[in-house]
Amino acid sequence: MLVHPETVIATSTQRGADDARTEDLREALTARRQELETEHAEAVAEMTLAGVVDAGDDVADLGTKAFNREQEFALALSIRSRMDQVDRALDRLAAGRYGTCETCSEEIPVARLAAFPSVTLCVACKSISERR
Repeated sequence: MLVHPETVIATSTQRGADDARTEDLREALTARRQELETEHAEAVAEMTLAGVVDAGDDVADLGTKAFNREQEFALALSIRSRMDQVDRALDRLAAGRYGTCETCSEEIPVARLAAFPSVTLCVACKSISERR
């Protein structure tokens, strides 16, 4: 089979662009992961400082502290979940599956990936999963 030089140049140029894009994505995802780690550490630090029961607390104070503690715990869990999503996106990027839907294997639109870099489902599959 005869390979034309234009094809080789285009292919190597495309591969270089893909490598640069992959590296940009990896850097962006890694930066996002670090931001989330900082947020999580701050949320956990606030949880340990808040909610200390004082001897003079009445029932309302205890209820307020319990409510605040639950809110902070929920926030920490939410941040941890987003960290896991970024980790999963980094794993998919390393495996060469980033940008494809986990359910139908179709490409996820670039606009969706730009808005939500750690997304793993296309819009159609995400809609179906939310209906369940």
